[in-house]
Amino acid sequence: MALEGLMTLRIHLMRHGETEWAISGRHTGRVDIPLTGNGEVEARRLGQRLASIKFDHVLVSPLQRARQTCELAGCGEQAEIEPDLIEWANGDYEGQTHADVFAQRPDWNLFHDGCPNGESPDDISARADRLIERLVRLDGNVALFSHSHFGRVLGVRWIGLAVQAGQHFILNTASLSVLCYQHEHVGDPAIELWNG
Repeated sequence: MALEGLMTLRIHLMRHGETEWAISGRHTGRVDIPLTGNGEVEARRLGQRLASIKFDHVLVSPLQRARQTCELAGCGEQAEIEPDLIEWANGDYEGQTHADVFAQRPDWNLFHDGCPNGESPDDISARADRLIERLVRLDGNVALFSHSHFGRVLGVRWIGLAVQAGQHFILNTASLSVLCYQHEHVGDPAIELWNG
């Protein structure tokens, strides 16, 4: 148990491995597609990086690309499905590339505009905040297997920035980021590692 005001919480945020749509640049929200062969290799390599960490909690998005990454990284036995880790709902833009969307809306920005018939920035920000409220009650090492855009929102909301700042925080496939508290003080949320 942590001392009052101090927490040893360390959130290890992992983006899933490569998919066909990640390669082609198609917006991949709620469509449930698997990893590519290379994505499976990436997930196993991620597992090698995580092998020395004992996780107290493992939470994973319900989508198969995140679940496969979790399994191949060696964390599947502990994993619990966490619905709030699911990717940003792209609505009408699901499966489209940036070029497709820009042909219709040249000034479109996901983090400012959201997606028609999908989630707005306010929607996804509220979802990230709801998850953070539950995460801060935990202690120890927490593994989260999620997605690019939701992970970016979670990272910026962790440090108190607006959802729009997420556009500046890139997450590559099978990347590792670490959210924590500076000097383990609950009043000082910090990012120790990003897109590693």
